[in-house]
Amino acid sequence: MNTLSYRTVHAKKETVERQWYIIDAEGEVAGRLFSRVAAVLRGKHKPSYTPHFDAGDYVIIVNAEKVRFTGKKLDQKEYQTYSGYQGGQKRTIAKELLAKKPVYLVERGIKGMLPKNTLGRQMVKKLFVYEGAEHPHAAQQPQEFKF
Repeated sequence: MNTLSYRTVHAKKETVERQWYIIDAEGEVAGRLFSRVAAVLRGKHKPSYTPHFDAGDYVIIVNAEKVRFTGKKLDQKEYQTYSGYQGGQKRTIAKELLAKKPVYLVERGIKGMLPKNTLGRQMVKKLFVYEGAEHPHAAQQPQEFKF
């Protein structure tokens, strides 16, 4: 008698193969770009996705200052930080943050879409964001990621 085995295969450190992808953020809508990159960092684009294991790939984002916001978000969206002291809450609108720190804006948007635990902190280490078109990861031979 021939029995079939339908066992679930989970990703392991020995079986996962990580790729390097490069994404050009020029003209991309911010939220859509962030959610897609977060899915790649988690490994959800792979058939071997395992929720409790980091099977994601490395992502390089270039031209972070050219990311696009739709509607009135550029003038109305606020980013808040809090130092922990009384009166230490600061608010910045998206237009100012994009002009001063575009890398921080992109990193924060993607980090907010990852799990809030040790696994998420491990995943965000595979993200590299740069303002211009230049990046120092040519040795890794990154491929263009098609959404």
